[in-house]
Amino acid sequence: MPGGGPPFELSCTHEGLDALVRAIRREADGKALRKELAKNMREALKPGAVMAKSGIMAMPSAGTGIGPGLRSSIAKKIRPEVKLGGRWSGARVKAFKTPGLRRFPNAAKRTNRRSGGWRTLTYGREPWRTQEGKRQWFDRAFENDADLYRQAVHEAMEAMAARLISNIPSR
Repeated sequence: MPGGGPPFELSCTHEGLDALVRAIRREADGKALRKELAKNMREALKPGAVMAKSGIMAMPSAGTGIGPGLRSSIAKKIRPEVKLGGRWSGARVKAFKTPGLRRFPNAAKRTNRRSGGWRTLTYGREPWRTQEGKRQWFDRAFENDADLYRQAVHEAMEAMAARLISNIPSR
């Protein structure tokens, strides 16, 4: 997975999104319209990002209080992402990598794993031990509401399409 932890993707019809982006590019104020569409799509996914953040914050902690907190560092890196055009078009909620977190850049991915956990030193010294996170915290945030988020993104796309159609002069 390039770029980080577990993404939650909404598979809006790529053909429809690509056609919408092409129509926006033809408009005089296309840049502003693209920004507005991306903003509306991100807003539609924000409740899912909040649920994912609360899922990681609910993970039990046995921390010593030294250094940055694992849960809060992961939660800061969870956000909705929208890309319009290019190799990938769509909207998703993604947990980005945490490079500055105790040499643990894949923290989001490792804490969400179904099995295994991650290996860590005990207080920075030998012996190594396996630490387990709260399994499926990211996936469970979207389990019941995936259709709701998908519908909200579709509504944002349809609102922009209706706006573009209303700007077309009648013949």
